[in-house]
Order: sequence, then C-alpha cells, then structure tokens
Amino acid sequence: MSGSDAGVVIVGAGLGGIRVAESLRANDYEGPITLIGAESHPPYDRPPLSKSVLLGKDDRVDLKPAEFFDESSIRLRVGERVSAISPGDHTVTVEKPDDPSSSETVGYDTLILATGLSPRTLPGTDGVSGIHVLRSIDDALALRGEIDDASTAVVVGAGFIGCEVAASLNQRGISVTLVEPAPTPLAAALGTEVGALVTRLHQANGVDVRTGIGVEEILTDPSPGSAADTDPARATKVRGVRLADGSELAADIVVVGIGSIPVIDYLDGSGIELAPRESGGGIACDENGATSVPDVYALGDVANWRLESGATRRVEHWTHTVEQATVVAHRIAKTDAMIPATPAYFWSDQYNLKIQVLGRPESSDLLHLVDDDGTKFLAYYSRDGILTGVVGAGKVGAVMKTRPKLLTPTPIADVLG
Repeated sequence: MSGSDAGVVIVGAGLGGIRVAESLRANDYEGPITLIGAESHPPYDRPPLSKSVLLGKDDRVDLKPAEFFDESSIRLRVGERVSAISPGDHTVTVEKPDDPSSSETVGYDTLILATGLSPRTLPGTDGVSGIHVLRSIDDALALRGEIDDASTAVVVGAGFIGCEVAASLNQRGISVTLVEPAPTPLAAALGTEVGALVTRLHQANGVDVRTGIGVEEILTDPSPGSAADTDPARATKVRGVRLADGSELAADIVVVGIGSIPVIDYLDGSGIELAPRESGGGIACDENGATSVPDVYALGDVANWRLESGATRRVEHWTHTVEQATVVAHRIAKTDAMIPATPAYFWSDQYNLKIQVLGRPESSDLLHLVDDDGTKFLAYYSRDGILTGVVGAGKVGAVMKTRPKLLTPTPIADVLG
C-alpha cells in the first residue's frame, strides 16, 4: 500500500512528532505528512504538566495553534494508536485504543517512530483511587482535581519529575513527603553531592525528604460508598504508605515517579531492532536516527541513537528530542544543511529556582562546587581532567556561558582558573 502519495507517517504526536513534521516543511518537503497520536489531544508540551498545570496556571500548553496543521498541510489523527508495523509492505495498522474493529491499514514511504515512554507503576495499585503517575495531560488534570480535597501527599521517587511534583504540591499547600531509595534525590543523574543540595532546597520549603528507603506497602481503605461487605473487588482509596522500616506516612494522594519505559509493544514482529537494556533500551538507531529496517526512523525518548564515540544512548530530555527531529528531517528531505553542534542541555523548575544541566555529567564524575550561597549553587563536573558538565540552580547566566567549553575537550583546570 506504499506509493508516491503515501509520504511520511509519524507515529507519536508529542514534541518529537510535531517538531519533525514542522522541520520537514521548513526544509521544503512537499509530500504528504500524517501525524498519529494515541492521546485525544493535539500535540502539547509535557514539561509544564508537573509545574504550571499542577499549579493551576495552565490547563494545557499546545505546541502549535489549531490552524497550524491545515496551513502546513499536516494531517493530524489523534485518539488513534498504531498497533503493528509491516516494513515489508510499508504499512502501519491504526486503530482506536478501545476499538480493535476500527483497524485500518495506512501506507508510508517513510516512517518516523516517536512514541515516547510509559510510566512505571507500583505493583498492586491498579484500581486504587488517589494513586497517580504523571506523563500525560489527563494524568496531570486528574491529579490536580484531587489537590483541593487533600492535605497530605507522598511522592515516591525523587528523580526530576518526582522533585517537580513535590515542589508543586508543596506550593499548593499540601504537606508532602518525598521518598527515594537512593541516598539523595537525583543521585543517579547528578550524584549525591548535588543531590544533597537539592535535598536542602526541598527541606527549606517544608518537604519531608526520606532517602535510602523504599515503599513496602500502599495502605488503603474502602472508597466512600463502596459495597465493602458484598463486593470483594470493591474500589479502594489510598490512606497512606508503609515504608521498608515499618514507618507509616499518611497520604490523601500518592504520586509515583519511579521512571518510565519505552513504548515499543507495537513493534512485535516488525523486525525493527531494539537496543539492549544496559544501554537504555528503546529502538536501536544509527547517528541519524535510522533504524535497522529501510525507511524507518526513530527519535525522542523511545529512540536509542549511536553517538560519535560508537556508544549508544537513550536520552529523555526536551532539547535532545528537538535536535533529533532536526537531524531526521534533514535526512529525509535530503538537505545539505550543517546542523550546529550544541552541548546536551535540560532544566528542571523547582520552587522559584531553575536547575540547569549542561553537558553530559555522570554521577561518578568528580564534582567541583564553585558557588553556593545556601540556596543557589553552581558546580562543574570533570572526568580524567576534562570538563564534562555544569549544573546550576538559580545561575542561568553562569551555566550558559560555559556552553563553548563543552563543545571541545576543555581541561577542568582552565575552567576553574
């Protein structure tokens, strides 16, 4: 069913999907573009979900106005999922999530996979009200809808999402406990020294930070009005969390932020190679996003790209997705444009501070704390004497001025002066 009128089909209507479609048009690609998204919403920005949406400042932050799609001749299909891919036929199977009988075959000349991630959940929490994950706008609005009636919350997992949610719930007047099995928040990404500074930030704002301990059990009560005596599968409502040391935390709301997994179930039987778990999993790609089968690319959180060093890496950051979309669009449009090199970059807004990470620091790198006033801080990371990354909280200018130093190997001694 492929052919000259099939064009580009993009699976995943998030940041990566919309940016690669936009970039194709900007690079004079004139063929049909179809953007397919499993959610019922047009493409929207995810970073605000844990911040401005939870704080009630926004209901949704669309990435493009409604008229963009018609003006750019991009066919947007929302509320539909791709359930299978047949690279030999150059087709995908599309269906509505709750209606397999709606199955339809769609042809493509070029296929781009940008299906993102699915959040991990705690075992045994299905059907328990008051338990939340945060990945989609519907997740965020469901959580926000319970805030006014809640006084206590437990956030399980102190990665970037967990820390942001804890900060937002705290700012909404809820008593928050942040639980993390690692020694500090963000320890896996930035190491325990910066993690201790982030702990300090949360504690200064009244959050109870419990580290080095995991969750043993979610405590529940029958939901009000449930048939508690007659229905063994009655709905239950969370009332707290029991930790591994036996202590119990009251919780009207529990938010689970224990990581996410690539959405790849629709690839079964397609022959598209997956990356090994030790390198982050996801879809294996070359340095330009091409997968193991012809005419199929992947980008964003689901994609595991090969680096110049030959290593592979899957990166879950906003700017990384935008850069990959540009690379894939240039490849498909067959342009010769040079894409400027930029260091990796991401940020996290917590309370009134912007925490920025520039470069590729690792938790095992040597940390150089060069500025700390008790709230704001600036730190450099080095490995084998070379600058690998910069992290700052409330230090926007100081962080960004180091960008040129991360484009080439720079001795840390030169940075420290």
